[in-house]
Amino acid sequence: MLKILDRYIIKKFLSTFFFVVLIFSMIAVIIDFSQNVEEFIDEKLGPWQVSSEYYFNFIVFINGLLWPLFAMISVIFFTSRMAYNSEIISILNAGVSFRRFIRPYMIGAGLLASLHLFLNHFVIPISNKTRLDFFHAYIMKESDHGNTRDVHMFVDPNTKIYVRDYFKRDSFARNFRLERIDSNRLTSYIEADEARWDGKTQKWKLSNYEIHTFNGIKEGIVVGGKEKLDTALLLTPDDFVRYDDTREKIPSTRLAAFIDEERRRGIGNTKGYEVELYRRTADPFTLIIVTLIGVALASRKIRGGMGLHLAMGIVLGAVFVFVAKFSITFAMNEALPAVLGVWLPNIFFGAVALWLVAKAQR
Repeated sequence: MLKILDRYIIKKFLSTFFFVVLIFSMIAVIIDFSQNVEEFIDEKLGPWQVSSEYYFNFIVFINGLLWPLFAMISVIFFTSRMAYNSEIISILNAGVSFRRFIRPYMIGAGLLASLHLFLNHFVIPISNKTRLDFFHAYIMKESDHGNTRDVHMFVDPNTKIYVRDYFKRDSFARNFRLERIDSNRLTSYIEADEARWDGKTQKWKLSNYEIHTFNGIKEGIVVGGKEKLDTALLLTPDDFVRYDDTREKIPSTRLAAFIDEERRRGIGNTKGYEVELYRRTADPFTLIIVTLIGVALASRKIRGGMGLHLAMGIVLGAVFVFVAKFSITFAMNEALPAVLGVWLPNIFFGAVALWLVAKAQR
């Protein structure tokens, strides 16, 4: 059961945390609005559309990204005040061990980490889809890095397509080739001068096509006339469009399957998607680690008070971000496995947190 001390600290932790969330969310929205207001005016977007489709989901996104930082700031802020008011000295002098003292911090951090874990895997990706669709439609219209030239792609294990040029605006491909493979042997292929997506039938229409089939050493050729050939494939125009942030809007229930599908199709490097999947679990644990660091730093009454505590927390937070970016860069470049690249900062700073707790006042 929770004691009075536990309820007191947990209440301070959560109330300070959500106050920090509110303040930083307002600052982030103001900064973002000042950068994008001209785009909203040019596109003649109404306040309700901008708020409901973009800024509501922007707040969800920015909080999912920065909750560990908010937790550290919150812990340092209210713990430093407790130390300044000699509350912590009184608690320890009453016979409460430091390990017992940090228990309510861990309970509060555990509650926030559990909520963060749920949001990261299930809520934030859905919210990101609405936000990013709005962003790419109205703010950053030409930010995709999809394949548009010399595209090689498996649409299923036995079917490969090649496109020399793809035009995203018209959903139109030039110099299209479709190959059917069975037991590592080419059994047939279709070549067409053009392939155009028909949104009504959800099929590709091929123009000026040739169908080549193989039966042993015999080859059959069918040359299409003016008529067009409808081709049903597990391929849509969206497969030619890739944004750097595509991975952020895929729920975790589908992200692992999406990674496997991308590997089968041979579409570039899937490391970014793997890093995103592991990051969604690692970040909540980061929140617990920085809570430990914050309470270990701020629980000692020192000259300089809260300002010095916050400065030390910010420096450690900056080092954490640097190490995380450095580690993820190695993972993206195949120098480290994705899971190690994501979790390495947590492992390192988890050790730092335990050392700080061991050296904290008794």
